[in-house]
Amino acid sequence: MPTRFTASQSVEIAIPEQPIPIHHYLRQPQRLVNALVDPSRIQQLSTEVFRLKMRPLNFMSLSIQPTVDMKVWAESNGTIHVRSLFCEILGIEYINQRFALNLKGHLSPEQQGINTLLKGRADLEVLVDLPPPFSYMPKPILEATGNGLLKSVLLTIKQRLLHHLLADYRRWVMLQTPEKGLDDQSIPILNPE
Repeated sequence: MPTRFTASQSVEIAIPEQPIPIHHYLRQPQRLVNALVDPSRIQQLSTEVFRLKMRPLNFMSLSIQPTVDMKVWAESNGTIHVRSLFCEILGIEYINQRFALNLKGHLSPEQQGINTLLKGRADLEVLVDLPPPFSYMPKPILEATGNGLLKSVLLTIKQRLLHHLLADYRRWVMLQTPEKGLDDQSIPILNPE
């Protein structure tokens, strides 16, 4: 009988004002994927589908390395959606045949007065039929360990989002408006008194 592990993570990021609103940046799923995950572990399969080779995860004495195909797409308002399509576990065929991963998430820009906030949530669920001796372990211990592992995966993604998204957004704005850099520099005017 499969064991179910779950985790959820929410995020809220205040977006500094830039000449180009964030929802224009968010319409490019490739940039968001590169901000969330080390680009060396991503293979783009189509405009909206990406294959992510995750780092090995240690669950008790097992080391598993999931490869996940994800669909990432944007709405016209800049809301980004992420959904897992397929998952494969490399190295352990027994678990690969008895493993299902479901990831759903979204990230939306919201205006609050003059400020823009990015709000999002990710839900991750894994169903796995564990081999002996793990299948004989008490279910609460298995679930606590598995849920903790999934929570750490989502927390790592959240930390990358917080650190890399704003930096990439600023870089993208500068590339879109190279001539603006000179116009925006104010030249001090001396006021003789």
